[in-house]
Amino acid sequence: MEEKLWKTAIKLRGSVEASEYKHIVLGLIFLKYAGDKFEQQQNKLISEGKEKYIDIPEFYSKDNIFFLPENTRWSYIIDNAKQDNITTILDTAFADIEKKNKSLRGALPSNYYTRLDLEKKKLTSLLDVINSIDTTDDTEQDIIGRVYEYFLGQFAIKEGKGKGEFYTPKSVVSLIAEIIEPYDGTIYDPCCGSGGMFVQSLKFIKSHQGNTKNVSVYGQENVSTTRKLALMNLAIRGISADLGKKAADTFFDDQHIDKRFDYIMANPPFNISDWREENELITDYRWNGYDVPPTSNANYAWILHILSKLSENGIGGIILANGSLNTSDTKEYNIRKTLIENNLIEAILVLPAKLFYSTNIPVTLWILNKNKKQRSIVKNNKIINFRDRKNEILFMDLRNFGSIYNKKFVELTQGDRDKIVNIIHTWQTEDYSSKYKDIPELCYSASIEEIREKEYKLAPSAYIEFKNNNEDEMDFDKEMTKLSQELSELLKEEVDSTNKLIKIMEDLNYEIQL
Repeated sequence: MEEKLWKTAIKLRGSVEASEYKHIVLGLIFLKYAGDKFEQQQNKLISEGKEKYIDIPEFYSKDNIFFLPENTRWSYIIDNAKQDNITTILDTAFADIEKKNKSLRGALPSNYYTRLDLEKKKLTSLLDVINSIDTTDDTEQDIIGRVYEYFLGQFAIKEGKGKGEFYTPKSVVSLIAEIIEPYDGTIYDPCCGSGGMFVQSLKFIKSHQGNTKNVSVYGQENVSTTRKLALMNLAIRGISADLGKKAADTFFDDQHIDKRFDYIMANPPFNISDWREENELITDYRWNGYDVPPTSNANYAWILHILSKLSENGIGGIILANGSLNTSDTKEYNIRKTLIENNLIEAILVLPAKLFYSTNIPVTLWILNKNKKQRSIVKNNKIINFRDRKNEILFMDLRNFGSIYNKKFVELTQGDRDKIVNIIHTWQTEDYSSKYKDIPELCYSASIEEIREKEYKLAPSAYIEFKNNNEDEMDFDKEMTKLSQELSELLKEEVDSTNKLIKIMEDLNYEIQL
């Protein structure tokens, strides 16, 4: 079903830019989901003898279901799918749904389908495919949710390098959630994109028999269209979130300026230059006690922003480019040194290459913690006895982890994540002395004295022991199989491109001699 939807969406090529696919398709998927849930609730009311209440919005909103006027319901959309004014019907439907549901204000496309001037036949074909999705037994919003996730990922792959910033691969988000364990309290993402961090966090809680009602979700997104994706994505899952009053720059217009959070998960844009002017934000409270982050790169500005938003015992996971680990910029060096001396860095994990669809830049997961002292806490009805980790940082090199995904990319499997999380959690707790050990080429617990000797560098390779590998130790067959897969994919793409070029020239009555 996912692949069929994707192939249908690709047929829109020629009518619209590839960057528009996601807004067209995901908006319709939301409409289908909302319509099916409304119809289920309506039938339920009728079966309970409450037919006189079927047009009262409160009898839907009480069960976290959106009330839909008749002209916005999926059945009405499909009945009119072949009408010449179908795009107007769609735009009117989104507008009327927003009017009836306060929680969706500003979340849905506005006069979008009409101005795209879509070819009716292609749009009708797309509506037919989406109509074939069965959500009647979708008690956990899994069917639509999975399609939504699949499309977000495919759009990120399709848009390629420099695009698709709205999507963080699911296995990466899952790893962060499994490390920081956001069972209760407040979760925040200062650059939330399509809301994937929140979705995976709540999935983690459910999969561990936790209660999602114990969690409150907050976020912010700078791009208006991406913010709409997030609101729709969260609405589909029944997740209530406060994403601020509008799309806004987190540094210049913090939508949650007075709030502090227990858990923060973030994948900010990498290495953003000119994020402020030289004379801007010089005395900002977020830099108190630190050098002002340079205008040339926003990486350390994101770190300090996140630390400023953490509660007294807050913990956060942030994805950054590897260059942030050893940068020699004086201001960034001073900030890094102060972070280490203030005991705010828990762990540094270098991630495998090819995890991300939108960039080939090597990336690292930073785990930040406001309280590394010895203490006991209750999480999900279990007592956790943390040991004192002051003046220690755990380094991990995960470059050899992961499995090939979609022939081009890598994902961290559940087995990978279980191994990583077990090492971190063992290192954090009283079991450390008997169960944790440094492992060459994988992990090392460094003291602050060692880090000072290394001039506050945070690259795991500066601390973890690496053996001198030779050809005999290399899994030659594995490496060659991987290389052959990549070459096959490249050659297929070359053949496709060549055939397309030949076809274009033939259409122009020119012949290409090969």
